[in-house]
Amino acid sequence: MTLVSGFLAVISVNVVIAFYIYMAMKEPSDKHEPDPAFLAEAKASVNQSTSQAEASVNQSTSQAEGSSHSLKKKE
Repeated sequence: MTLVSGFLAVISVNVVIAFYIYMAMKEPSDKHEPDPAFLAEAKASVNQSTSQAEASVNQSTSQAEGSSHSLKKKE
């Protein structure tokens, strides 16, 4: 009985997922317009994270160069 209940639960979940996929595919894609405020915020967030990543790369590069210069001075 437990095995049958398990299979029934799995089948039920799969039916619900298939229904959601069917409904999503049925929606017209030309109706959806992104929110301009959301797009502006997302672009600003991406630009901020990109500039932070570049700054950390530049900082780690300068630290690596500094440590190699100090090694050369010791020799």
